[in-house]
Amino acid sequence: MNIHRLLEQRCADGKPLRVALIGAGKFGSMFLAQARRTRGIHVVAIADLSPQRARASLARTGWENEHFAAHSLDDARKCGTTFVTDDALAAISSGAVDIIIDATGSPAAGIRHALACIEHGKHIVMVNVEADCLAGPLLARRARAAGIVYSLAYGDQPALICELVDWARASGFEVVAAGKGTKYLPAYHHSTPESVWGHYGFTPEMVAQGDFNPQMFNSFLDGTKSAIEMAAVANATGLTPAPDGLSFPPCGVDDLARRLKPRAEGGQLHHRGQVEVISSLERDGRQVARDLRWGVYVTFAADSEYVKRCFSEYGLATDDTGNYSAMYKPYHLIGLELGISVASIGLRGEPTGTTTSFLGDVVAVAKRELKAGETLDGEGGYTVWGRLMPAQDSLACGGLPIGLAHGVKLIRTVDKGTIVKWRDIAPPNSESARVRQEMETLFASEWGLRRPEIATIS
Repeated sequence: MNIHRLLEQRCADGKPLRVALIGAGKFGSMFLAQARRTRGIHVVAIADLSPQRARASLARTGWENEHFAAHSLDDARKCGTTFVTDDALAAISSGAVDIIIDATGSPAAGIRHALACIEHGKHIVMVNVEADCLAGPLLARRARAAGIVYSLAYGDQPALICELVDWARASGFEVVAAGKGTKYLPAYHHSTPESVWGHYGFTPEMVAQGDFNPQMFNSFLDGTKSAIEMAAVANATGLTPAPDGLSFPPCGVDDLARRLKPRAEGGQLHHRGQVEVISSLERDGRQVARDLRWGVYVTFAADSEYVKRCFSEYGLATDDTGNYSAMYKPYHLIGLELGISVASIGLRGEPTGTTTSFLGDVVAVAKRELKAGETLDGEGGYTVWGRLMPAQDSLACGGLPIGLAHGVKLIRTVDKGTIVKWRDIAPPNSESARVRQEMETLFASEWGLRRPEIATIS
């Protein structure tokens, strides 16, 4: 509650928080729009594979040309301006920067940048939830050992869910469920970049006028992004997935307490302490009343006659027993809120949600029959979608993480609706695959779990 005051003091002392942003896409641009108006934060560098695109993002978000005319990182630090570059690793290794924001969306890039931050002692805000899902439990463990903060990104739904969970627990409540809303129907699991616009109701004219990435939009629709985000929440909070993953029950805000409780008590959860995503659509396609499509929620239990009475006295919406209630946030502001993470790390040394365990994982599932010799095209593509699983189940069956299901070739045919496994692909020779295998080996050993044999990546 004192972040603004502390930022003002850093500004007055001439010691702003020194930040480098990697990735000047939509999320990064939204952060830039607010960072230029936030005293106490200095964006020293912006790294993007296309510096021209980064400069266009700066101009579009209201920055004057002289504000990003620095010729070097040191020049930017001394003059209070911003250096635009295509060299992310140089920004990470520079003494001019203390906090790194990875907003690339690429699992491979996110892992590479996190490892560099650990090497150079830089705190990292991992907007890149795809990288966190693939290797976050190992990266966060290494970050803690190095004495740096590894944080989820405030403004994105996982961090906002973590905040609600923390509020409930710090208030003495047991968290029954936590998650977010989305637009979902079972048929969406088979959606492709070609069919996605019809599901969203976008006309060809609307698509032609906008800057739309069909594969990215499709990852939100086919359930993959929801699975990735709920894996991040599980691994940050200790809440766990149901054995069958997400069920996407239709639910509006007025029904959270009634539906997001265990089935044994008349709800739709497998167990207390679960992550779940709710749908803004009924299964017949009708709109859910007062849906939470853009928001996040937590349900919690009174477990006391006195607290149940307090719920009633103060007007909380509850289930029929009065024991379960809920809190929710109807919207999330994406990068517009990201400065909260920067300030929390820089001023308090605290993450806005961080990976602490390996409880949730996301595996690739075939959208159709996939033939040996085909190449997978990853999150939101034509070949696979991502299913949330308990991490131990994922490792026990040798499931292929969705973050590695891009650009790899199948060596076996995989039936529609079947989990793609490590043994079904030619071993990828990449840093991210090696880091992932290291993580799987580490946790399998800690759990005493026997895993299927898979080819070792050299």
